This record gives sequence, structure tokens and C-alpha cells, in this order.
Amino acid sequence: MPSALPPGDPAPISGELPEAALEGVERQPFGIYVHVPFCTVRCGYCDFNTYTADELGPGRGASRATYATVAITEIRQARQVLGAADLPVQAVFLGGGTPTLLPPDQLTGILAAVRSEFGLAHDAEVTTEANPDSVTLRDLEVLREGGFTRVSFGMQSAVPRVLATLDRTHDPLRVPTVVEWARAAGFDEVSLDLIYGTPGESLADWQASLEAALACAPDHVSAYALIVEDGTALARRVRRGELPAPDDDDLADKYLLADDLLTADGLEWYEISNWARRERSRCRHNLLYWTGGNWWGVGPGAHSHVGGVRWWNVKHPTAYADRLAAGVSPALARETLAGETRRVERVLLELRLASGLEPSVLDEPGRDAVGGLVRRGLVVERPGRLVLTREGRLLADAVVRELLP
Repeated sequence: MPSALPPGDPAPISGELPEAALEGVERQPFGIYVHVPFCTVRCGYCDFNTYTADELGPGRGASRATYATVAITEIRQARQVLGAADLPVQAVFLGGGTPTLLPPDQLTGILAAVRSEFGLAHDAEVTTEANPDSVTLRDLEVLREGGFTRVSFGMQSAVPRVLATLDRTHDPLRVPTVVEWARAAGFDEVSLDLIYGTPGESLADWQASLEAALACAPDHVSAYALIVEDGTALARRVRRGELPAPDDDDLADKYLLADDLLTADGLEWYEISNWARRERSRCRHNLLYWTGGNWWGVGPGAHSHVGGVRWWNVKHPTAYADRLAAGVSPALARETLAGETRRVERVLLELRLASGLEPSVLDEPGRDAVGGLVRRGLVVERPGRLVLTREGRLLADAVVRELLP
């Protein structure tokens, strides 16, 4: 989760939710996100709420050695807050940070707690993120045996100097090996995460990364444009003139190349930055976010949403662990989403999906803008849906601005 937390109303120390938020909660898909805030090194472009061992120091609150126990405490607290509603978890996602810096038996212990408190749907998707240098074959075997069904490797690039600019420390030649290990361990769903637009990355570099990823035959690929976030080491280097800022035309060329190569290899876009080889390979956990589903975010800085109430935990692992040790909620603040806010968020998120947006979500000025967007080739009208064209995907933010005047 991003490091900057928005303002909001103070959250009750009990973590209790309004009755209206819990009404009918069992009829909505439900997921659990577990944020593991540890990294070996801090990547220069990253503004997520993560910490190296040096930053946290020894024995301070939620250390790696104690983190799983602390996270399980919040999972049990979540069960109490949500009451007796039957909520089999559709998707569990361990992200970070680098979840696989924790021993695999700790990760499977977290999953076991989810299973014990809530139960898992019969076809639940259970994902962990991993860096290519953070797992062994045996680690992956333990994770698969413990119930994980999907692994997402942070490949980012196949070009060493691009990785160096990003402060990524893994050997790109290790990526095919870890994918092979994941297959051998029994994972049917393997995803690779890529970043394009790194300063100094040429179109040929990006093509080499795409081709290297496709040579691994992944079931899913995420390809995100690099964003230079304020406060990061990369932003400071760009500000000092050491590195050029990403160029919009270059980013567009690289997006189109990704779409061409991924589509030709049999992966189909289902969200602007995500492609899947088959429907079951789509990331169901992220689809909960994009379609306004319910999820509980476990961990420091993690965000949650249930029944129109959104909240976020305290950021620092020590403060997070201290609250749970005291028997109170780690939630820092929350907001109740008004009808107009939920409508706007539906437009922002659902328009990113290949399934598109229901036109009925738009207000009158937004509906009036549809015709012009269709004539300019940015959206197409399908039965009951508005869907971005390929050109529209490149200009998605501009399309949203016209639909939300």
C-alpha cells in the first residue's frame, strides 16, 4: 500500500463498523490482503510502506521474526468485527514489500489463520508476491503444499542496467529458473510484473524484457508505466537532472508494443495494465478492488473496504504491533463513502476494465460526452457497456475527465 495515508475521521479503537456497512455483507465477494512491509533494499522508485532491517532495527515491534503472529492477531480481530456473517474468502493476496522474506511456514500460517477464521471458497485464489532472489524451490513447494495457488514474481525488466536504475538487485537470468521452480512445485498460475519507462530504457530494451517474460510462458503479465513518486530517491535524481523524467510519447509506444506482443502470445488485456492467458488467470483479488468489492487489509498502512466504509491502518510496524498487543484496532482513520463518491470511483475503476462501464453510472453531462468519445475512437458502445478502445486505453485519464466533468 502507498506510504501516504489520506485524511479521514478517527477510527474507533474497537474497530467496529456501522451496522449499515455489515448489512448484507455475506452477499458480496470478500477478500483479504496481507501487507508484509519488509524489503532487503529499498528500490529508488518505490513509495510503498516498506522497511529494510536497518530502518526498523532489532526487536522493534513487528520484526520479521514476529510479524506473522502479529498479522494473525489482526485476522482474528477482523473475524470479531465482522461478526457471524458467513464470509468464505474468495481471494487472499500477500503483497509488500517482499512477503517471501518471511519463512514459507510463516506465510502458510497466515493463510491457515484466514482459513480457520473465515474459511476459503472452494476455488479461492491465494497469491503471494515474490522477488526472483527471495525464494528457493523448497520455499515454493512449502507454499503450494500450504494452499497457495498463485505466485507473482517482480521481474520488472530483463536488462541489467535498467534494473540497476530501479535499484533492483536480482539477476534477471534467475527469472526463468524461479518460474520453472514454481511450475515444478505445482503452481498453475504464475504472473510476472514488469515496469516500463525507466530513465534510459530504450524501446529495444523494453522489447527484450517483454520477450524474456514471454519465453517463461506466464499465465498473467502486469505491465505498469513507471511513475516518479514525490519523496522517492528516483524523484530526487530526476529533480537534480541526473536522470530524465519519463516521456509520455515513449510510454505510449512501449504500452502499444506490450499490447502487441502480449496479445500475439495469447494473453488478453482485461485491465489497462494487466493481461491474462485465460479467464481463470485474471487476478481475482485485484478485480475486487476494481469492481468495488469488500476486502480486509491486514498490516501496517493497509487499506480495507467493507460496505461503503474505507479505513487504513497506522503506518509504522511498531505502532501497528503495539496497538494489536494492547487489544485495540490498528485502524488509524476511516471514511464512509457517500453515493457520489462511490459513483465517481466506479467510473474511475470500471472504465479500466475490458468488461467496461455501465452507462447508467454516468450523470447527464457524462452521458452527453459519450457520443464525442465514440466519434473520436476512444470508446465503443457494447450492449449495456462502454469499453475503452486501444487508443482510449492510452488516453484513459482524459476519457475519465470528460465522463466526470
